[in-house]
Amino acid sequence: MFQDQSSKSTPANSYYVPMVVEQDGRGERAFDIYSRLLKDRVIFIGSAIDDDVANSVIAQLLFLQMADPKKDIHVYINSPGGSVTAGLAIYDTMQFVSCDVNTYCLGIAASMGSVLLAAGTPGKRFCLPNSHVMIHQVSGGAQGTASDVERTIGFMFNLKKRLNGILAKHTGKTEKQIEKDADRDNYMTAEEAVAYGLVDKILAHHSDDQGDKKKTKA
Repeated sequence: MFQDQSSKSTPANSYYVPMVVEQDGRGERAFDIYSRLLKDRVIFIGSAIDDDVANSVIAQLLFLQMADPKKDIHVYINSPGGSVTAGLAIYDTMQFVSCDVNTYCLGIAASMGSVLLAAGTPGKRFCLPNSHVMIHQVSGGAQGTASDVERTIGFMFNLKKRLNGILAKHTGKTEKQIEKDADRDNYMTAEEAVAYGLVDKILAHHSDDQGDKKKTKA
């Protein structure tokens, strides 16, 4: 619902998914690359966010929570954004699980993607050097009777306020400042995203990641 115009992209299932073959004592086993990454507690959000993407990410988060509630989860984001309600479902699950959730931006984390990036565990939110982050306000449309349109517009303003509150919580900015800065598409470099409080650090090499540190409560 209320999918951003910028999030229209190639469907996630239209490109080739690599397979990984591993050998063990029982012979060879083949995994699609995303299933193999999941074994190492890595989740990849690499498309526009819709209900199908959200349900898949939520299922992976819950699975990893049940597998080991004390071990970090790593969420890599390269997304133009998408459905606000689907993104909020992922956000709530990230906050729900007891595991620390490390977030990484590569490419771009725009719109709902930026919200999920900022929602990682404090101290464990990263941008790769040439990545970008974009925040903006909710967009969408309404049709039907005047009463229906009025209700839909009210719902959109509610979502806008809710998202501003979430970004304020995770960046340390005021809601008023977030509303001003997100009034139009606001693109940031990795350095600017750190300064704004959307992430904590620029990560140039995997070895720079500090790993499973104890969660710092905000």
